[in-house]
Amino acid sequence: MADKPNTKPKYDTKRAWAEARALIWEHRRSVGIGFALMLVSRAAGFVLPFAPKYLIDEVVTKGRHDLLIWIALAGGVATLINAVTSFALSQVVSVAAQQAIAGLREQVQAHLVRLPVRFFDGTKTGALVSRVMNDPEGIRNLVGTGLIQLVGGLVSAVGAMGVLLYLNWRLTTATLVFLMVFGAGMAIAFRRLRPIFRERSVITAEVTGRLAETIGGIRIVKVYTAESREQAVFAAGVQKLFVNIARTITGTSATSALSVAVVGMVSVLMIIIGGRDVLAGKMTTGDLFTFALFIGVVTVPLVQIANIGTQLTEAFAGLDRIRELRDMPTEDQEDAHKAHVPTIQGHVTFENVVFEYEPGVPVLKGLSFDAPAGTTTALVGSSGSGKSTLISLVMAFARPTEGRITVDGADLDSLKLHEYRSQLGVVMQDNFLFDGTVKDNIAFTRPDATADEVREVAKIAYVDEFVSRFPEGYQTIVGERGVKLSGGQRQRVAIARAILANPRVLILDEATSSLDSESEYQIQEGLRRLRAGRTTFVIAHRLSTITSADQILVLENGLIMERGNHDQLIALDGRYRELYDRQHKIERNRFINPGEDFTGTTDDDARVEAQGAARSG
Repeated sequence: MADKPNTKPKYDTKRAWAEARALIWEHRRSVGIGFALMLVSRAAGFVLPFAPKYLIDEVVTKGRHDLLIWIALAGGVATLINAVTSFALSQVVSVAAQQAIAGLREQVQAHLVRLPVRFFDGTKTGALVSRVMNDPEGIRNLVGTGLIQLVGGLVSAVGAMGVLLYLNWRLTTATLVFLMVFGAGMAIAFRRLRPIFRERSVITAEVTGRLAETIGGIRIVKVYTAESREQAVFAAGVQKLFVNIARTITGTSATSALSVAVVGMVSVLMIIIGGRDVLAGKMTTGDLFTFALFIGVVTVPLVQIANIGTQLTEAFAGLDRIRELRDMPTEDQEDAHKAHVPTIQGHVTFENVVFEYEPGVPVLKGLSFDAPAGTTTALVGSSGSGKSTLISLVMAFARPTEGRITVDGADLDSLKLHEYRSQLGVVMQDNFLFDGTVKDNIAFTRPDATADEVREVAKIAYVDEFVSRFPEGYQTIVGERGVKLSGGQRQRVAIARAILANPRVLILDEATSSLDSESEYQIQEGLRRLRAGRTTFVIAHRLSTITSADQILVLENGLIMERGNHDQLIALDGRYRELYDRQHKIERNRFINPGEDFTGTTDDDARVEAQGAARSG
């Protein structure tokens, strides 16, 4: 079964805080500089709110005009310091945040590509791309300005509260009651918003995944005129995302409204209590004016805290998702205690191998066979007979449910997969090419290969035959998935790539299915040279291409129905003979009457049809 991430919300607050502390510690230099700049900026921000007290009580009331220039100068210097430190703070911590995001993306991608293939079989590509690119975005609020602004707001609020207590402790105490209500409301809101943000990440991944599938399969979408259906599916996903975002907007709006209500109630208290104290002589006019400004110093950061707290909640939701992915064991971790793989000879043996994708539904049913080193084993059978699954087991993309596979006598499950796969070469039916040059794609298995080595294998695979017609030659860009090349050209590049790898075990899965007869004949010569001395597994599209195989396994419904070389199976006059004669008939008909169905019969045809009827009966 494919490993799928657990979509049930799972919150480990203690671990989330530990991860947050680790991120902050990793970037402690930038964060430390940011905190220092923040403290200077906040301290400078206290100067202007203090100025009215001296302006009103000393300059205006007492006539001390000599203080006016000094008050203005202090305000101007403090403003300049505030501006410079704010700019420097933004530069330092923003760069650190982007560096942290880039580093986390690298770590997530490095972990992702090392997960077992079975995980990717059950997960959309677009969803994984979203998890690598989008989930780390939120940590900018931990390492960047978000956390520092949060702490800065609290520092300003605490400092301002000290000033307020000095100016009027009774009014300040009454204010604290409302601030405590605000704090409790924030805590409740953040706890409820966190799962909503986490759900948003899941929905975004789903929508992105579907969009990537639609774009990747655009030719299929268009040929079956499915544009409207895909539009409807995407629209449904977007609407689901909209509903989630609307819920978060409601939550953040509620916190903002609460902050506005708190500010309003504090202002009312200030008017009532402060006004009475001024009339009673317990406060000066300058004190009241300064108190009002410092109330702003307290409440404005609290409003900011509401927004920053939401951002931090989003960051923790992203960490939840990243942790979920990084907790999955990689192949490297599974290989840690396995045996090293020397240069293998390639003797592969299946011993009573059973494999199930779903419990209780076997795809392979007790397969046993021996593939000696340097021999070619061909797999023949109808669609769904288990050929591709068998190949997948040889490549260690899956593990047997029962039985075992040995390589040179050692259990494949006990070998380090990375070292084992480094000695494999693969040519698939639908070969994947990267969006790069022809040379880069051929040299993918050996990036250090010289240009001469690339050209040598390209000639063997007859890549040189078509590349020589391109103006850019081997530097021609092939496009995403090799879309700028024909199917046959992509196949030749893949064959050249496998030849360059110089593998001990070679997998040919319908390796010449995209080639015309002339190209296939040419490349078969190259493949024969490649197969020499290597253990080769071939899934044959055209049975005429496997007549030289050392053994042929005929699979049906997960069982080996027949085995032997070509001559032995023809003499057996069974399923293989039936398949071979039928294909020979079709190919002969295409040669005689190209483009038409052959309706004539021969003695051989009648015998083949009679055998087929007997089996179906």
